[in-house]
Amino acid sequence: MSVTDSSPLEIAKAASISSRNLAITDTSSRNDALTAIHGALSEARETILAANAEDLKAANKAAEDGKLSQSVIKRLDLSRPGKYDDMLKGILDVRKLEDPLNQTTLKTILDDELVLERVSCPIGVLLIIFEARPEVIANISALAIKSGNSAILKGGKETTLSFLAISKVISSALSTTQIPNSSIQLVTTHADIASLLDLDQYIDLVIPRGSSDLVRYIKTHTRIPVLGHADGICNTYVTASADPSMAVKLVLDAKLDYLAACNALDILLIDEAALTTVLPPVATALIEKGVSLRCDASSKTALSSSLPRSQSVLLQDAEDKDFSTEFLGPTIAIKTVPTPTASSADNIATAACTLAIAHINANSSHHTDAIITAVPSSSDSTDEKIARQFQRGVDSACVFWNTSTRMSDGMRFGFGTEVGISTNKIHARGPVGLEGLTIYKYLVSGRGQGVGDYAGEAGRKWRHEKVV
Repeated sequence: MSVTDSSPLEIAKAASISSRNLAITDTSSRNDALTAIHGALSEARETILAANAEDLKAANKAAEDGKLSQSVIKRLDLSRPGKYDDMLKGILDVRKLEDPLNQTTLKTILDDELVLERVSCPIGVLLIIFEARPEVIANISALAIKSGNSAILKGGKETTLSFLAISKVISSALSTTQIPNSSIQLVTTHADIASLLDLDQYIDLVIPRGSSDLVRYIKTHTRIPVLGHADGICNTYVTASADPSMAVKLVLDAKLDYLAACNALDILLIDEAALTTVLPPVATALIEKGVSLRCDASSKTALSSSLPRSQSVLLQDAEDKDFSTEFLGPTIAIKTVPTPTASSADNIATAACTLAIAHINANSSHHTDAIITAVPSSSDSTDEKIARQFQRGVDSACVFWNTSTRMSDGMRFGFGTEVGISTNKIHARGPVGLEGLTIYKYLVSGRGQGVGDYAGEAGRKWRHEKVV
Protein backbone atom coordinates (compact mmCIF):
# COMPACT_ATOMS: atom_id res chain seq x y z
CA MET A 1 0.00 0.00 0.00
CA SER A 2 1.28 3.43 -0.84
CA VAL A 3 0.16 6.76 0.60
CA THR A 4 0.71 8.93 -2.41
CA ASP A 5 0.78 12.59 -3.35
CA SER A 6 0.74 11.80 -7.07
CA SER A 7 -1.93 13.33 -9.27
CA PRO A 8 -5.26 11.50 -9.56
CA LEU A 9 -4.42 10.59 -13.15
CA GLU A 10 -1.07 9.09 -12.13
CA ILE A 11 -2.73 7.21 -9.27
CA ALA A 12 -5.38 5.74 -11.56
CA LYS A 13 -2.85 4.77 -14.23
CA ALA A 14 -0.64 3.05 -11.65
CA ALA A 15 -3.63 1.19 -10.27
CA SER A 16 -4.64 0.06 -13.75
CA ILE A 17 -1.17 -1.30 -14.49
CA SER A 18 -1.04 -3.03 -11.11
CA SER A 19 -4.43 -4.61 -11.66
CA ARG A 20 -3.16 -6.36 -14.79
CA ASN A 21 -0.21 -7.77 -12.90
CA LEU A 22 -2.22 -8.71 -9.82
CA ALA A 23 -4.78 -10.56 -11.93
CA ILE A 24 -2.17 -13.14 -12.98
CA THR A 25 -0.57 -13.76 -9.59
CA ASP A 26 -1.01 -17.22 -8.15
CA THR A 27 -3.15 -18.08 -5.15
CA SER A 28 -0.27 -18.65 -2.77
CA SER A 29 1.26 -15.23 -3.47
CA ARG A 30 -2.01 -13.50 -2.69
CA ASN A 31 -2.58 -15.60 0.43
CA ASP A 32 0.96 -14.91 1.62
CA ALA A 33 0.25 -11.21 1.38
CA LEU A 34 -2.81 -11.60 3.60
CA THR A 35 -0.75 -13.55 6.13
CA ALA A 36 1.80 -10.75 6.22
CA ILE A 37 -0.88 -8.07 6.63
CA HIS A 38 -2.58 -9.99 9.44
CA GLY A 39 0.68 -10.45 11.32
CA ALA A 40 1.71 -6.82 10.95
CA LEU A 41 -1.65 -5.47 12.10
CA SER A 42 -1.63 -7.84 15.07
CA GLU A 43 1.77 -6.54 16.17
CA ALA A 44 0.83 -2.90 15.61
CA ARG A 45 -2.44 -3.04 17.60
CA GLU A 46 -1.39 -0.55 20.29
CA THR A 47 0.05 1.93 17.80
CA ILE A 48 -3.08 1.84 15.68
CA LEU A 49 -5.44 2.11 18.67
CA ALA A 50 -3.46 5.10 19.93
CA ALA A 51 -3.93 6.83 16.56
CA ASN A 52 -7.61 5.90 16.63
CA ALA A 53 -7.93 7.40 20.12
CA GLU A 54 -6.66 10.72 18.77
CA ASP A 55 -9.25 10.58 15.99
CA LEU A 56 -11.94 9.81 18.57
CA LYS A 57 -10.89 12.75 20.72
CA ALA A 58 -11.29 15.12 17.77
CA ALA A 59 -14.55 13.44 16.73
CA ASN A 60 -16.08 13.80 20.19
CA LYS A 61 -15.19 17.49 20.15
CA ALA A 62 -16.87 17.82 16.74
CA ALA A 63 -19.94 16.03 18.12
CA GLU A 64 -20.10 18.46 21.05
CA ASP A 65 -20.09 21.29 18.51
CA GLY A 66 -22.91 19.62 16.56
CA LYS A 67 -20.70 18.84 13.56
CA LEU A 68 -20.69 15.05 13.89
CA SER A 69 -23.30 12.46 14.91
CA GLN A 70 -22.93 9.84 17.60
CA SER A 71 -23.52 7.11 15.03
CA VAL A 72 -20.38 8.23 13.18
CA ILE A 73 -18.37 8.12 16.41
CA LYS A 74 -19.51 4.55 17.10
CA ARG A 75 -18.39 3.49 13.63
CA LEU A 76 -15.06 5.24 14.13
CA ASP A 77 -14.17 3.58 17.44
CA LEU A 78 -11.75 0.68 16.86
CA SER A 79 -11.51 0.01 20.59
CA ARG A 80 -15.10 -1.24 20.86
CA PRO A 81 -15.04 -4.78 22.32
CA GLY A 82 -14.13 -7.28 19.64
CA LYS A 83 -13.89 -4.79 16.78
CA TYR A 84 -10.13 -4.97 16.26
CA ASP A 85 -10.14 -8.75 16.62
CA ASP A 86 -12.99 -8.98 14.10
CA MET A 87 -10.90 -6.94 11.67
CA LEU A 88 -8.00 -9.37 12.07
CA LYS A 89 -10.25 -12.41 11.83
CA GLY A 90 -11.78 -11.06 8.64
CA ILE A 91 -8.37 -11.13 6.98
CA LEU A 92 -7.80 -14.76 7.94
CA ASP A 93 -11.31 -15.71 6.87
CA VAL A 94 -10.66 -14.24 3.43
CA ARG A 95 -7.32 -16.02 3.22
CA LYS A 96 -8.85 -19.45 3.81
CA LEU A 97 -11.60 -18.99 1.22
CA GLU A 98 -11.29 -20.67 -2.15
CA ASP A 99 -9.55 -18.60 -4.80
CA PRO A 100 -12.39 -16.80 -6.65
CA LEU A 101 -10.35 -16.41 -9.83
CA ASN A 102 -10.16 -18.74 -12.83
CA GLN A 103 -13.24 -20.66 -11.78
CA THR A 104 -15.17 -22.17 -14.70
CA THR A 105 -18.86 -21.38 -14.24
CA LEU A 106 -20.01 -22.51 -17.69
CA LYS A 107 -18.56 -24.88 -20.27
CA THR A 108 -20.18 -25.72 -23.58
CA ILE A 109 -18.97 -27.85 -26.47
CA LEU A 110 -19.85 -25.71 -29.48
CA ASP A 111 -18.51 -28.29 -31.91
CA ASP A 112 -15.80 -30.93 -32.09
CA GLU A 113 -12.68 -29.33 -30.55
CA LEU A 114 -14.44 -25.98 -30.21
CA VAL A 115 -15.15 -25.25 -26.54
CA LEU A 116 -16.70 -22.23 -24.82
CA GLU A 117 -15.88 -21.48 -21.16
CA ARG A 118 -17.02 -18.71 -18.82
CA VAL A 119 -14.24 -18.06 -16.31
CA SER A 120 -14.15 -15.74 -13.30
CA CYS A 121 -11.66 -12.86 -13.32
CA PRO A 122 -11.04 -9.62 -11.39
CA ILE A 123 -13.06 -6.49 -12.06
CA GLY A 124 -9.87 -4.41 -12.31
CA VAL A 125 -9.51 -1.13 -10.41
CA LEU A 126 -11.74 -0.36 -7.44
CA LEU A 127 -12.20 3.13 -6.00
CA ILE A 128 -13.45 2.81 -2.44
CA ILE A 129 -14.59 5.94 -0.62
CA PHE A 130 -15.60 5.48 2.99
CA GLU A 131 -16.37 7.39 6.15
CA ALA A 132 -15.71 6.66 9.81
CA ARG A 133 -14.81 2.99 9.43
CA PRO A 134 -11.06 2.56 9.91
CA GLU A 135 -11.31 -1.24 9.74
CA VAL A 136 -12.48 -0.91 6.14
CA ILE A 137 -8.95 -0.25 4.96
CA ALA A 138 -7.84 -3.67 6.20
CA ASN A 139 -11.00 -5.46 5.05
CA ILE A 140 -10.87 -4.06 1.55
CA SER A 141 -7.13 -4.53 1.19
CA ALA A 142 -7.62 -8.23 1.99
CA LEU A 143 -10.58 -8.62 -0.35
CA ALA A 144 -8.96 -6.68 -3.18
CA ILE A 145 -5.70 -8.65 -3.03
CA LYS A 146 -7.42 -12.04 -2.78
CA SER A 147 -9.75 -11.21 -5.68
CA GLY A 148 -6.91 -9.87 -7.84
CA ASN A 149 -8.12 -6.27 -7.95
CA SER A 150 -6.13 -3.14 -7.30
CA ALA A 151 -7.76 -0.53 -5.08
CA ILE A 152 -7.64 3.19 -4.49
CA LEU A 153 -8.89 4.06 -1.01
CA LYS A 154 -10.10 7.38 0.38
CA GLY A 155 -11.17 7.65 4.00
CA GLY A 156 -13.08 10.39 5.80
CA LYS A 157 -11.19 13.25 7.43
CA GLU A 158 -12.52 12.22 10.84
CA THR A 159 -10.37 9.06 10.71
CA THR A 160 -7.22 10.40 9.06
CA LEU A 161 -4.78 9.33 11.79
CA SER A 162 -6.27 5.83 12.01
CA PHE A 163 -6.10 5.37 8.24
CA LEU A 164 -2.53 6.58 8.04
CA ALA A 165 -1.42 4.30 10.85
CA ILE A 166 -3.09 1.26 9.31
CA SER A 167 -1.86 2.07 5.81
CA LYS A 168 1.77 2.34 6.96
CA VAL A 169 1.53 -1.07 8.58
CA ILE A 170 -0.03 -2.64 5.49
CA SER A 171 2.52 -0.98 3.21
CA SER A 172 5.38 -2.35 5.27
CA ALA A 173 3.83 -5.82 5.23
CA LEU A 174 3.30 -5.80 1.45
CA SER A 175 6.93 -4.86 0.86
CA THR A 176 7.87 -8.36 2.06
CA THR A 177 5.53 -10.09 -0.43
CA GLN A 178 5.11 -10.57 -4.18
CA ILE A 179 2.22 -8.06 -4.26
CA PRO A 180 3.33 -4.58 -5.40
CA ASN A 181 2.55 -1.65 -3.12
CA SER A 182 0.83 0.18 -5.97
CA SER A 183 -1.90 -2.45 -5.94
CA ILE A 184 -3.39 -0.68 -2.91
CA GLN A 185 -3.13 3.11 -2.80
CA LEU A 186 -4.45 5.52 -0.17
CA VAL A 187 -5.33 9.10 -1.09
CA THR A 188 -5.79 11.60 1.70
CA THR A 189 -7.23 14.76 0.16
CA HIS A 190 -10.89 15.37 -0.70
CA ALA A 191 -9.86 17.30 -3.82
CA ASP A 192 -8.65 14.08 -5.45
CA ILE A 193 -12.10 12.48 -5.39
CA ALA A 194 -13.77 14.65 -8.04
CA SER A 195 -10.89 14.00 -10.44
CA LEU A 196 -10.83 10.26 -9.75
CA LEU A 197 -14.57 10.01 -10.37
CA ASP A 198 -13.95 11.29 -13.92
CA LEU A 199 -11.38 8.60 -14.78
CA ASP A 200 -13.69 5.89 -16.04
CA GLN A 201 -11.06 4.81 -18.56
CA TYR A 202 -8.93 3.51 -15.66
CA ILE A 203 -11.30 2.90 -12.76
CA ASP A 204 -13.85 0.10 -13.14
CA LEU A 205 -16.03 0.30 -10.03
CA VAL A 206 -16.71 2.79 -7.24
CA ILE A 207 -17.73 1.47 -3.82
CA PRO A 208 -18.90 4.15 -1.37
CA ARG A 209 -19.31 3.26 2.31
CA GLY A 210 -20.78 5.92 4.52
CA SER A 211 -23.72 8.26 4.79
CA SER A 212 -26.60 8.41 2.34
CA ASP A 213 -25.36 11.87 1.33
CA LEU A 214 -21.98 10.42 0.38
CA VAL A 215 -23.51 7.65 -1.72
CA ARG A 216 -25.88 10.00 -3.51
CA TYR A 217 -23.04 12.42 -4.21
CA ILE A 218 -20.96 9.64 -5.75
CA LYS A 219 -23.83 8.36 -7.89
CA THR A 220 -24.52 11.79 -9.34
CA HIS A 221 -20.88 12.71 -10.02
CA THR A 222 -19.46 9.78 -11.96
CA ARG A 223 -19.94 7.67 -15.08
CA ILE A 224 -18.21 4.75 -13.35
CA PRO A 225 -20.56 2.01 -12.08
CA VAL A 226 -21.32 2.44 -8.38
CA LEU A 227 -21.89 -0.47 -6.00
CA GLY A 228 -23.52 0.28 -2.67
CA HIS A 229 -26.57 1.52 -0.85
CA ALA A 230 -27.64 4.99 0.19
CA ASP A 231 -29.89 4.00 3.09
CA GLY A 232 -30.50 0.94 5.24
CA ILE A 233 -34.22 1.22 5.96
CA CYS A 234 -34.98 -2.21 7.44
CA ASN A 235 -38.38 -3.66 8.30
CA THR A 236 -39.51 -6.64 10.34
CA TYR A 237 -43.05 -7.96 9.81
CA VAL A 238 -44.53 -9.77 12.84
CA THR A 239 -47.45 -12.04 11.99
CA ALA A 240 -50.34 -12.96 14.26
CA SER A 241 -48.93 -16.46 14.77
CA ALA A 242 -45.52 -15.30 15.98
CA ASP A 243 -44.31 -16.56 19.33
CA PRO A 244 -44.08 -13.48 21.61
CA SER A 245 -40.82 -14.55 23.27
CA MET A 246 -39.12 -15.14 19.92
CA ALA A 247 -40.47 -11.84 18.60
CA VAL A 248 -39.04 -10.01 21.64
CA LYS A 249 -35.65 -11.67 21.20
CA LEU A 250 -35.35 -11.00 17.46
CA VAL A 251 -36.67 -7.43 17.56
CA LEU A 252 -34.29 -6.49 20.38
CA ASP A 253 -31.40 -8.12 18.55
CA ALA A 254 -32.24 -6.38 15.27
CA LYS A 255 -32.64 -2.99 16.93
CA LEU A 256 -30.12 -2.93 19.74
CA ASP A 257 -27.18 -5.12 18.75
CA TYR A 258 -25.64 -2.08 17.00
CA LEU A 259 -27.87 0.97 16.71
CA ALA A 260 -25.76 2.69 14.03
CA ALA A 261 -25.62 -0.31 11.71
CA CYS A 262 -27.15 -0.13 8.25
CA ASN A 263 -28.95 -3.43 8.95
CA ALA A 264 -30.45 -2.33 12.28
CA LEU A 265 -34.25 -2.47 12.50
CA ASP A 266 -36.15 0.75 11.78
CA ILE A 267 -39.81 -0.19 11.14
CA LEU A 268 -41.84 -2.84 12.91
CA LEU A 269 -44.87 -4.01 10.92
CA ILE A 270 -47.39 -5.76 13.14
CA ASP A 271 -50.45 -7.79 12.16
CA GLU A 272 -53.63 -6.20 13.49
CA ALA A 273 -54.46 -9.54 15.14
CA ALA A 274 -51.17 -9.35 17.07
CA LEU A 275 -51.69 -5.88 18.52
CA THR A 276 -52.83 -7.18 21.89
CA THR A 277 -50.85 -10.43 21.97
CA VAL A 278 -47.37 -10.10 20.47
CA LEU A 279 -46.88 -6.35 20.37
CA PRO A 280 -47.20 -5.50 24.12
CA PRO A 281 -44.24 -7.63 25.29
CA VAL A 282 -42.16 -6.43 22.34
CA ALA A 283 -43.02 -2.79 23.10
CA THR A 284 -42.30 -3.23 26.81
CA ALA A 285 -38.90 -4.76 26.09
CA LEU A 286 -38.00 -1.92 23.72
CA ILE A 287 -39.12 0.78 26.15
CA GLU A 288 -37.15 -0.82 28.98
CA LYS A 289 -34.07 -0.62 26.76
CA GLY A 290 -34.63 3.08 26.12
CA VAL A 291 -36.04 2.85 22.61
CA SER A 292 -38.55 5.50 21.55
CA LEU A 293 -41.67 4.08 19.88
CA ARG A 294 -43.36 6.08 17.13
CA CYS A 295 -46.73 4.41 16.66
CA ASP A 296 -49.51 4.65 14.12
CA ALA A 297 -53.02 5.16 15.49
CA SER A 298 -53.95 1.49 15.81
CA SER A 299 -50.77 0.37 17.54
CA LYS A 300 -50.81 3.35 19.89
CA THR A 301 -54.41 2.66 20.89
CA ALA A 302 -53.66 -1.01 21.54
CA LEU A 303 -50.53 -0.27 23.56
CA SER A 304 -52.13 2.55 25.53
CA SER A 305 -54.67 0.11 26.91
CA SER A 306 -52.25 -2.78 27.53
CA LEU A 307 -49.12 -1.13 28.89
CA PRO A 308 -48.75 0.43 32.35
CA ARG A 309 -49.17 4.19 32.32
CA SER A 310 -45.48 4.68 33.08
CA GLN A 311 -44.77 3.18 29.66
CA SER A 312 -47.81 4.23 27.63
CA VAL A 313 -47.12 7.93 28.27
CA LEU A 314 -43.82 7.48 26.42
CA LEU A 315 -45.51 6.46 23.17
CA GLN A 316 -45.19 8.95 20.33
CA ASP A 317 -47.36 9.56 17.28
CA ALA A 318 -45.72 8.45 14.07
CA GLU A 319 -45.62 10.61 10.95
CA ASP A 320 -45.75 9.15 7.45
CA LYS A 321 -42.04 9.87 6.95
CA ASP A 322 -41.15 7.66 9.93
CA PHE A 323 -42.08 4.58 7.92
CA SER A 324 -39.38 5.33 5.35
CA THR A 325 -36.65 6.57 7.70
CA GLU A 326 -33.31 5.07 8.71
CA PHE A 327 -33.05 6.12 12.36
CA LEU A 328 -29.47 4.99 13.20
CA GLY A 329 -30.39 5.41 16.86
CA PRO A 330 -32.80 4.34 19.64
CA THR A 331 -36.03 4.98 17.71
CA ILE A 332 -38.37 2.57 15.99
CA ALA A 333 -41.59 3.14 14.03
CA ILE A 334 -44.56 0.78 14.44
CA LYS A 335 -47.14 0.33 11.69
CA THR A 336 -50.20 -1.89 11.76
CA VAL A 337 -50.98 -4.28 8.92
CA PRO A 338 -54.80 -4.39 8.84
CA THR A 339 -56.68 -7.66 8.85
CA PRO A 340 -58.24 -8.07 5.39
CA THR A 341 -61.63 -9.62 4.77
CA ALA A 342 -61.16 -13.15 3.46
CA SER A 343 -62.92 -16.49 3.39
CA SER A 344 -60.48 -18.42 5.57
CA ALA A 345 -57.67 -18.00 8.06
CA ASP A 346 -55.12 -19.01 5.42
CA ASN A 347 -56.50 -16.45 2.99
CA ILE A 348 -56.46 -13.75 5.67
CA ALA A 349 -52.80 -14.48 6.44
CA THR A 350 -51.92 -14.45 2.76
CA ALA A 351 -53.76 -11.18 2.14
CA ALA A 352 -52.16 -9.53 5.19
CA CYS A 353 -48.72 -10.63 4.04
CA THR A 354 -49.44 -9.11 0.63
CA LEU A 355 -50.17 -5.78 2.31
CA ALA A 356 -46.94 -5.98 4.31
CA ILE A 357 -44.96 -6.78 1.17
CA ALA A 358 -46.51 -3.85 -0.68
CA HIS A 359 -45.63 -1.45 2.14
CA ILE A 360 -42.02 -2.64 2.29
CA ASN A 361 -41.49 -2.50 -1.45
CA ALA A 362 -42.89 1.04 -1.57
CA ASN A 363 -41.03 2.44 1.44
CA SER A 364 -37.87 0.46 2.17
CA SER A 365 -34.40 0.95 0.75
CA HIS A 366 -34.33 -2.69 -0.45
CA HIS A 367 -31.54 -3.55 1.97
CA THR A 368 -32.69 -6.13 4.54
CA ASP A 369 -36.20 -7.07 5.67
CA ALA A 370 -37.55 -9.90 7.80
CA ILE A 371 -40.70 -11.76 8.78
CA ILE A 372 -41.43 -13.44 12.13
CA THR A 373 -43.96 -16.27 12.25
CA ALA A 374 -44.55 -19.28 14.43
CA VAL A 375 -42.03 -22.04 13.85
CA PRO A 376 -43.86 -24.23 11.29
CA SER A 377 -44.82 -27.77 12.16
CA SER A 378 -44.57 -28.94 8.57
CA SER A 379 -43.38 -27.75 5.19
CA ASP A 380 -46.92 -27.19 3.97
CA SER A 381 -48.08 -25.22 7.02
CA THR A 382 -49.59 -21.76 6.71
CA ASP A 383 -46.56 -20.19 8.39
CA GLU A 384 -44.18 -21.80 5.90
CA LYS A 385 -46.33 -20.62 2.98
CA ILE A 386 -46.57 -17.07 4.34
CA ALA A 387 -42.86 -16.86 5.03
CA ARG A 388 -41.99 -18.07 1.53
CA GLN A 389 -44.52 -15.65 0.05
CA PHE A 390 -42.80 -12.85 1.95
CA GLN A 391 -39.31 -13.94 0.88
CA ARG A 392 -40.33 -14.18 -2.77
CA GLY A 393 -42.35 -10.97 -2.77
CA VAL A 394 -40.10 -8.52 -0.91
CA ASP A 395 -37.78 -6.83 -3.40
CA SER A 396 -34.72 -6.48 -1.14
CA ALA A 397 -31.16 -7.72 -1.28
CA CYS A 398 -31.67 -9.79 1.88
CA VAL A 399 -35.02 -11.22 3.03
CA PHE A 400 -35.05 -13.24 6.26
CA TRP A 401 -37.45 -15.51 8.11
CA ASN A 402 -37.40 -15.90 11.89
CA THR A 403 -34.05 -14.25 12.36
CA SER A 404 -32.63 -10.79 12.93
CA THR A 405 -31.95 -8.22 10.20
CA ARG A 406 -28.48 -7.95 11.76
CA MET A 407 -27.66 -11.29 10.13
CA SER A 408 -27.13 -9.35 6.90
CA ASP A 409 -23.34 -9.34 7.01
CA GLY A 410 -20.54 -10.76 4.92
CA MET A 411 -18.70 -12.34 7.84
CA ARG A 412 -21.88 -13.97 9.14
CA PHE A 413 -22.61 -15.23 5.63
CA GLY A 414 -19.21 -16.90 5.53
CA PHE A 415 -17.78 -14.45 2.99
CA GLY A 416 -14.81 -13.68 5.26
CA THR A 417 -15.59 -9.98 5.28
CA GLU A 418 -17.28 -7.55 2.93
CA VAL A 419 -16.76 -4.29 1.11
CA GLY A 420 -20.35 -3.33 1.83
CA ILE A 421 -23.98 -4.17 1.22
CA SER A 422 -25.26 -3.65 -2.29
CA THR A 423 -28.89 -2.92 -3.13
CA ASN A 424 -28.06 -2.94 -6.84
CA LYS A 425 -29.78 -5.32 -9.22
CA ILE A 426 -26.80 -5.84 -11.47
CA HIS A 427 -23.59 -7.76 -10.86
CA ALA A 428 -23.61 -8.05 -7.05
CA ARG A 429 -26.37 -7.78 -4.43
CA GLY A 430 -26.40 -8.06 -0.64
CA PRO A 431 -23.14 -8.44 1.34
CA VAL A 432 -20.37 -8.13 -1.23
CA GLY A 433 -17.37 -10.34 -0.56
CA LEU A 434 -14.89 -12.04 -2.86
CA GLU A 435 -17.41 -13.25 -5.42
CA GLY A 436 -18.89 -9.76 -5.71
CA LEU A 437 -15.46 -8.40 -6.62
CA THR A 438 -15.10 -10.69 -9.61
CA ILE A 439 -16.63 -10.63 -13.04
CA TYR A 440 -16.14 -13.13 -15.86
CA LYS A 441 -14.79 -13.47 -19.33
CA TYR A 442 -15.67 -15.92 -22.11
CA LEU A 443 -12.94 -18.13 -23.51
CA VAL A 444 -13.33 -20.04 -26.76
CA SER A 445 -10.68 -22.60 -27.73
CA GLY A 446 -10.70 -24.15 -31.19
CA ARG A 447 -8.60 -25.85 -33.84
CA GLY A 448 -8.82 -23.40 -36.71
CA GLN A 449 -12.60 -23.09 -37.05
CA GLY A 450 -14.15 -19.92 -38.41
CA VAL A 451 -17.78 -18.77 -38.59
CA GLY A 452 -17.74 -19.35 -42.34
CA ASP A 453 -17.44 -23.08 -41.64
CA TYR A 454 -21.01 -23.00 -40.29
CA ALA A 455 -22.64 -21.02 -43.10
CA GLY A 456 -25.35 -22.40 -45.32
CA GLU A 457 -27.01 -25.78 -45.55
CA ALA A 458 -23.70 -27.50 -46.32
CA GLY A 459 -21.90 -25.94 -43.36
CA ARG A 460 -20.96 -27.61 -40.10
CA LYS A 461 -23.66 -27.91 -37.44
CA TRP A 462 -23.38 -26.53 -33.89
CA ARG A 463 -23.41 -29.09 -31.06
CA HIS A 464 -24.05 -26.70 -28.13
CA GLU A 465 -23.61 -29.44 -25.55
CA LYS A 466 -23.49 -28.03 -22.01
CA VAL A 467 -20.79 -29.60 -19.84
CA VAL A 468 -20.85 -27.27 -16.80
